[in-house]
Amino acid sequence: MDINVLKNFLVLAETLHFTKSSDKAFIAQPALSRQIKQLEESLNAQLFKRDRRNVELTPAGKYFKAEMERLVNQFDHAAKRTAQLHKGEAGEIRIGYTYSVMQSFLPGMIRHINEILPDIHTVLLEINNKQQAIDLKNKEIDIGFSTNPVINDDLKSKVLLRDNFAVVLPLDHPVSPENFNDLSVFANDRFILPPRSEGSLYVGTVESIFIEAGFLPNIVHKTPFASTGIRLVEAGLGITVEPMSSLRNYPGIIKYIELKDTPQKAELTMLWHAELETEMPRVIELLMNFSI
Repeated sequence: MDINVLKNFLVLAETLHFTKSSDKAFIAQPALSRQIKQLEESLNAQLFKRDRRNVELTPAGKYFKAEMERLVNQFDHAAKRTAQLHKGEAGEIRIGYTYSVMQSFLPGMIRHINEILPDIHTVLLEINNKQQAIDLKNKEIDIGFSTNPVINDDLKSKVLLRDNFAVVLPLDHPVSPENFNDLSVFANDRFILPPRSEGSLYVGTVESIFIEAGFLPNIVHKTPFASTGIRLVEAGLGITVEPMSSLRNYPGIIKYIELKDTPQKAELTMLWHAELETEMPRVIELLMNFSI
C-alpha cells in the first residue's frame, strides 16, 4: 500500500471535499477518486459516504483515519530520522517539558548540546505529564522532561533533579516563613492544584504532603499550568504547591515556604525510547552526562 495514497486519504478525510483535497495533495481529482476507490477495494470496506453534495466518513473510515494518522506520523518520523543518521550528527530533536524543568536546568542543557553539536536543532514544547506520555508513544516528541511522571514500561527514564516543594502564598496571607510551624495551618485554605488526570502521580505526591499533616487539601481551582496557578495565588484565589525551581521569576508578587523536611520531592525526570540511543547516541550521551 503506497504511503502517498494513505496521505491523500488523510487529506480527504480531513477536508471531506474532493476538489479541495486534490488541490492540497497536488493530484488531479479523477486520480484521487481512483486512489480512494482502489483503497476501499483493497480493504474491502467503504471509507466514505458520498453523494453530489456531501462527503462523510463511515464508521470504518473514522477508525482507519485514526490508525493511519498514527502510522503515517511514525513513517515520517522514521524517514526523517533515517536521513539524519545518513548525514551524521545533524537534524532535529523534539523535546517536551514541564514548567519547572524549563525554570531549572533545561536552558543550560540545550546550550550545552548546541555548543558541541551545532547542527542539532531543537523543537521545545511545554506540555504536561499526560500529554508527554501520549506524544512519546506516538513519537511526536523524542524526549520528555516530566515532574513525577507515571513511567510506561516501554520508556527509559532517569531522575535528573530532586527538588523541594514549596507552599506558595499570596503576599497578604497571615502565614509567613517567619511564623510557620507546621502544615496543619493550611487545613482551611483553598488550594489551586493540577487536575489529577493531567499527572496522577504528581498530584498524588502533592496531596500526600497534606494527608500526612492530617487533612485533604480543599481544591477549588484546577489548572495544569504552573504559571497560571501562581498568578491565581497572586490574585488571592487560593494557595498552591510548586517545586522550588518553578518560583524563580516571581519576585515580590508571591511568597512561599520551602518544605525542606518533607520526604516528598519533585522528581524532574527525563524519558525516552531505547531506540533513540541508537538513532541519536551522541545527544543521549550529552544529556545523560550533563552536570546539573
